[in-house]
Amino acid sequence: MILKTTSLISKNLRKLKELRMKGIILAGGMGTRLKPLTDIDNKHLLPVYDRRMIEYPLQTLVDLGVKDVILITGGNRPGMFLELLKNGKKHGVSRLYYTYQEGSGGIADALKLAEPFMTRKEKCIVILGDNYFEGNMKAQYKQWKRGNNTGACVLLKEVDKPWDFGVAEVENEKVVSLEEKPTEPKSNLAVLGFYMFDHKLWDYIDKISPSGRGELEITDVLKFYMEDDDLSYTMYEDYWSDMGTFESRGEVAGRIFKKETEQ
Repeated sequence: MILKTTSLISKNLRKLKELRMKGIILAGGMGTRLKPLTDIDNKHLLPVYDRRMIEYPLQTLVDLGVKDVILITGGNRPGMFLELLKNGKKHGVSRLYYTYQEGSGGIADALKLAEPFMTRKEKCIVILGDNYFEGNMKAQYKQWKRGNNTGACVLLKEVDKPWDFGVAEVENEKVVSLEEKPTEPKSNLAVLGFYMFDHKLWDYIDKISPSGRGELEITDVLKFYMEDDDLSYTMYEDYWSDMGTFESRGEVAGRIFKKETEQ
């Protein structure tokens, strides 16, 4: 009887492990907008106020209760991520895995490197390593969970320069079109660097081909979800920034300083 109970507990623990939500942080790219600082340094290791840039998206995942994180880097000095974050426990992470993307094959190409760390049943949250979200993301996460964590969910925000981002067109509360950095955007709704995916992510990545830019675009992956009527969205109303420029990096640092000095 004891052996049977122990076996059942072990089986249930394995199932729980399989279904655990994993976080993926994408920290590749050449950081051309931050040259000459990125001539020898990875932009995600640059300081933003009192932390390194990479620590902000990591904290976003930890605040959501995500304890298993895969960090995908590229470009210069990848070993510095290990020196900074180590095993992740100091930052509240149970398991922190590292892998390296050679070249610049796009977001979807980088995501393929995370597949060996996951089972086919696992779901994941993907966050870009230069994105800063000032507000708590729990409301967006809970909304996706209420939909049984199926399909994909993106965060949208009205921006002044949509041509710098992936752009979504929404009709009747559904995403009806997606374009990557269009010259003539159909809306001002930018797709932010925070995505929630179910297990179909890996099948869809296998189906896409390089874009005109020679990259595997995350927008093309999202289009498969959209065509299957399996793509949801939520509006992000709090402050958000891509920290990939001198201006935005300084703005984020200024906001954090102001917030901390007012407390």
